[in-house]
Amino acid sequence: MTGIRLHLSVRDLAEADLPSCGWAGSPRHVRELVRQLRRAGAGEVDYLAVCTPVGLPVAVGGVDYAVAPGAGTLWQLGVHPALRSCGIGTLLIRSAEQRIVARGLARAELGVEQSDPRARALYERLGYRAFGRAPDSWEVEDADDTLRRHETVCTLMRKSLA
Repeated sequence: MTGIRLHLSVRDLAEADLPSCGWAGSPRHVRELVRQLRRAGAGEVDYLAVCTPVGLPVAVGGVDYAVAPGAGTLWQLGVHPALRSCGIGTLLIRSAEQRIVARGLARAELGVEQSDPRARALYERLGYRAFGRAPDSWEVEDADDTLRRHETVCTLMRKSLA
């Protein structure tokens, strides 16, 4: 069996990265990342990129410090579709957890759609445990540029980082 070894690094996502992040969501979502980068500049969130040696993001995700007191909330986690199941999501989550600990917090939380058992299995392998359920919704952009509201139920999960 042959394989390819990628040397990846994790750093803050930058506005200059956004043209390379079309795989992460709709054009509207990528434009929304500008607002999240402003929040990162204000210290409200961390927004991370896992990058190839030439600096191209292949995974992105945020940690929001304003959602749950005493915790960092992971959100908008995504790995390039061609590179899923290669351990990149694990690297992204562990890097996010390090950022949370560096802020002096001892807990990470996230919500995972109940219709996404693959993601939930990853979080459970990384030590996250369910503690509740909550409805969630957000705007999504369809292929014809129309906006619709996506409504779902998420399993709330947490992990002690102490």
